[in-house]
Amino acid sequence: MPLLPAPPLALPPTPAPASRAGHRLRASAAALLLGTLGMTGLSVPALAQDTAPPAATAVTAPNPVRSAMDGVLFYQLLVSELELRDGNAPLAYQVMMEAARRSRDEALFRRAVDIALGARAGEQAAAALKQWRQTLPQSRQAAEIETQMLVALGRQTEARRALEAFIELTPEPARPAAISSLPRLVLGGEQPQATARMLEETLAPWRQRAATAASALNATAAGWLTAGDRSRSLEFVTKAVQRDPADPGAALLAVELMKDQPQAEALVRAHLASAAPAAGVRAAYVRRLSTDQRYGEALSESRRLTRETPDDAGAWLLQGALELESGEPRAARDALLRHLQITEAATPAAPADAADAAEDSDEDLPDPIAQAARRNRVQERAQAHLMLAQASEQLRDYAGAQAWLERLADQDSVTVLTRRASLLMRQGRIAEARALLQRLPQGSAEEQRARVLTEAQLLRDARQWPAAYQLLAEASQRFPDDTELLYEQALLAEKLGRHEEMEQLLRRVMVLKPDQQHAFNALGYSLAERNLRLAEARELIGRALEMAPGDPYITDSLGWVEFRLGRREEAERLLREAYQRRPDTEIGAHLGEVLWALGRQEEARRIWRESLARDADNEVLQETLRRLKVRP
Repeated sequence: MPLLPAPPLALPPTPAPASRAGHRLRASAAALLLGTLGMTGLSVPALAQDTAPPAATAVTAPNPVRSAMDGVLFYQLLVSELELRDGNAPLAYQVMMEAARRSRDEALFRRAVDIALGARAGEQAAAALKQWRQTLPQSRQAAEIETQMLVALGRQTEARRALEAFIELTPEPARPAAISSLPRLVLGGEQPQATARMLEETLAPWRQRAATAASALNATAAGWLTAGDRSRSLEFVTKAVQRDPADPGAALLAVELMKDQPQAEALVRAHLASAAPAAGVRAAYVRRLSTDQRYGEALSESRRLTRETPDDAGAWLLQGALELESGEPRAARDALLRHLQITEAATPAAPADAADAAEDSDEDLPDPIAQAARRNRVQERAQAHLMLAQASEQLRDYAGAQAWLERLADQDSVTVLTRRASLLMRQGRIAEARALLQRLPQGSAEEQRARVLTEAQLLRDARQWPAAYQLLAEASQRFPDDTELLYEQALLAEKLGRHEEMEQLLRRVMVLKPDQQHAFNALGYSLAERNLRLAEARELIGRALEMAPGDPYITDSLGWVEFRLGRREEAERLLREAYQRRPDTEIGAHLGEVLWALGRQEEARRIWRESLARDADNEVLQETLRRLKVRP
């Protein structure tokens, strides 16, 4: 609401309390004033006692400290806060502004701004800031708040002047950090492009000074990144890295830009090749590679990270996750045990497992940062235990897997129940596993379909294809247009040799969800595998790859259809690219066969041995070796 002008304020003389009710009113107002003054930082005059203390307890009073507050200012603050409490924001604002001008106190100007903002009166807040700046031109706080306010109001030209003052008023040692914080301004208004441009123009001279060049370049780049202009952001990141490849701030921005600016990766690698690369940059790079499904490269960088920072528990957790994803459960188990060893050594008094940790209260940790750190440790420990259970399961150490699961706090969580069911499935205890899955939440339609998909996946992993197909077929009757259910049903139809039905289901998915690349890839790969309609298969897989560029599984499909078409060199190129991104067993089987056909038997055997080490029971790999009559 807009603040309206109030009539001039006439302050009454101090009344004497006529009753105990009057005394209570005065005490209440004093208490409110004490709270206000505690916030503003002004000294508070001593309040008179109604009665003198007993003589027996009298002590010598220290010399009184004279307050800077006079009677008029006292009542101005009191009236302003009482009016605000009673809902009269316009009068509260006017009285507080008068008190601020009269006292030239920075805290009171800030309070006037807060009153205006609380009343959603942006123009009055801007006016208070302007008066604050005029009264106290050396106030860095006023310049900072005025910049934020003007950006929020879309007044970038005025905001630039305030921002320039803020930077100039910042002490030289603190200037780089202050400049680095400026990209948050872009989030503060409805004109992010204009704000990013204003930021770029304001920081132009600071990008030329040695002491602030790095922070100014990075802040400019971050401003454009926040505003959505990633190519413009890349220009400044490139300049920052060229100036100093060791700058971790620029390298982290480059990692973020890798998502859709491929040339940014060279900037990241330049930092990692510098004399002292930051561990945080390499960790961010590993996560980006993982997101892009470049698991082979991600694992290589992750192992380099743990060599460089062997006591970093988080680096070992990341490496364990990647090794598990890459089909290396033994290496994953070693990395995850190392993670637990480091965390438990760093916190010897910490509970031994997540169950005990979950029972601990954070009440003894008043610091929110400490509370967050503890919650993060508990969460990481639970993740490590869960992945250790998965690694043990893959190593057929079912008792060990069960022991790790028992250390998790929430035994009825979806994740724990699913892993326990998977253990039972692997041991052939199908009925028990399916009964356990009935404990998954099934209240909503989404929970029902999630349970069906989970159960079908476990049945499929256990090669219970008819049961999995029947489960999905029944679910598709209840959810007829669910593309995920239809897709999974199509894959199982192929397992059962029902190729026409599989194609019908996949084409239905393509109609319902034209951007579902997996449906196009699955049909194309199935045709290539059966050596049918290869031109059509190539077209389908090409469309899938357009939707998901670089996907290693789709790249594998394209390499396989190229091999079927007799283009062996192109097939090798594509399959090598896919295998480098994700050293998957089936991709390894295909790459090995192409190398075998090219007469490079020893290399083919090496690839097959690597693939067997990951998954010796893989059907595609075993069928390839039988057909070619090869012993790796």
